Amino acid sequence: MNPFEQGEVLLINKPLYWTSFDVIRKIRSLVKTKKVGHAGTLDPLATGLLIVCTGKFTKRINEFMASEKEYTGTFTLGATTPTYDLESKPENFKDCSAIGKEAIDNAIKQFSGEILQAPPIHSAIKKDGKRAYELARQGKEIKLEARKISIKEFEITAIELPLLSFRTVCSTGTYIRSLANDFGNALGCGAYLSRLCRTRIGEFSLQQALTMEEAERFIMRKLERGA
Repeated sequence: MNPFEQGEVLLINKPLYWTSFDVIRKIRSLVKTKKVGHAGTLDPLATGLLIVCTGKFTKRINEFMASEKEYTGTFTLGATTPTYDLESKPENFKDCSAIGKEAIDNAIKQFSGEILQAPPIHSAIKKDGKRAYELARQGKEIKLEARKISIKEFEITAIELPLLSFRTVCSTGTYIRSLANDFGNALGCGAYLSRLCRTRIGEFSLQQALTMEEAERFIMRKLERGA
């Protein structure tokens, strides 16, 4: 009997440049069952915790997706990008050298508790039956409605202008790319997300996660044992 058809939760440290579906496709080929899914997409330029469920445990995906998440990363001040991250080229350059800790602390206060956040237009959200990013790539003007999200914790952990390191704990549905863009707007100099790592989903932490190589070895051993 294939143990992965019975159900398994795999904690994966998603590699840089891999899509979340790249991970699913690889694991699906290893576990020899088609029923494989993940609990929350990470963009190709992000790393960190990806929960992968197989077999009967795919029923738990929505449960995991609803859990709060923790991220660390870097904002780059003094420019914006159309995608709010490095998937597109920086533009609208502004001098940010005069931005001080007081301005940063004041901006942080705007991003605490329940707030409204507009998703990036370069996202998979559907607008008029099409993915928003498809419309954006066609040069069409898009406006996505702001959504209520919850930011439980948000702190700037290091200031090395133009870079700001951050850590945040937030609800599902939060776009960290939008947080970067909105934070740059609050400072008046623009910003984009230049590094992102998901460090926790609910009770699961990145420290528990396997690299893709470790996951492959784990899967092969479990298949050999058949349990």
